[in-house]
Amino acid sequence: MGNIGITTTVPQEIIWASGNIPVDLNNIFIGSDKKTDLLERAYRDGYPRTMCPWISGIYGTVVEEFHVDRMVVVTQGDCSNTHALAETLQDKGVEIIPFAFPYDSDVGLLEGEMRHLAQTLGAEWSYILDCYERLRPSRELAWKLDELTWKKNLVSGWENHLWLLQTSDFIGKAEKYLENIKDALEEVRTRKPFDQKVRLGYIGVPPIFSDLYDDIENSGGRVVFNEVQRQFSIPYPVDDFVDAYAKYTYPASVFKRIKDIKEQIEVRNIHGIVHYVQNFCFRQIEDLLFRKYLGVPILTIEGENSFELDERIRIRLDSFIKMLEDKIE
Repeated sequence: MGNIGITTTVPQEIIWASGNIPVDLNNIFIGSDKKTDLLERAYRDGYPRTMCPWISGIYGTVVEEFHVDRMVVVTQGDCSNTHALAETLQDKGVEIIPFAFPYDSDVGLLEGEMRHLAQTLGAEWSYILDCYERLRPSRELAWKLDELTWKKNLVSGWENHLWLLQTSDFIGKAEKYLENIKDALEEVRTRKPFDQKVRLGYIGVPPIFSDLYDDIENSGGRVVFNEVQRQFSIPYPVDDFVDAYAKYTYPASVFKRIKDIKEQIEVRNIHGIVHYVQNFCFRQIEDLLFRKYLGVPILTIEGENSFELDERIRIRLDSFIKMLEDKIE
């Protein structure tokens, strides 16, 4: 078995079924204790400092810290800068395997992409379907932990973020993830519920800030919905493998995401939204549509290449939560 890098959630069952291990390079980067050095490596090699640090960080990670021989790169349904990332890593000797999510979530086109990826990696379709079933218990427990976050108030926003984020590759050790989340669920059920009044939704790509969730909770709020992290878990209890990924909202039209977010705002009794975007990212433009259609107050914060909140963002978060708290009372 070998490691195959991924730059965002893909149909990982195909990688597992090929006898290889998916590795989400975003998680390797953000979990490194040398994140700044990894960014600096990208900048030394010519990446502009205005580039999204996730893209620069993945480059630095592969070149400096966690080399992979092959990567599945999403060429449609993720950041367009991924194309240049793939080309610069190909120049370093990494084999690039493209995968495209159809913009309209067309099931036929998606299955065609899946079968092409399976053929490229040498994975049998029947074994892919078996892998989908084998990962189902882990996903179901991740959904249960998510439910305990908003329904029973037993899980912090950070914990929710982390467990859902890890479903993108199940930490490269699917059985270990299943064992770990079982233990986590036993522990959280023994807790007293969190008592923050302000219930927040977090939308957008996972944050580069390590202290965001703690800062929110210290200000009297709590994130009870992590939009994209939840989507990484493919949160649809359907038997059909292709259909499950066709329902996955992140790679599709923003209007598909808006529909999902609005449903969760209603179900989870969310008072306000924190929308996280990276500086110079095209997704900043989508903010105007979220503000038009979501129907709750939105605070938009921007990340650059710092891994901790600055004082300006802290003040804005605190003021936003206090404003929501006053409205609730």
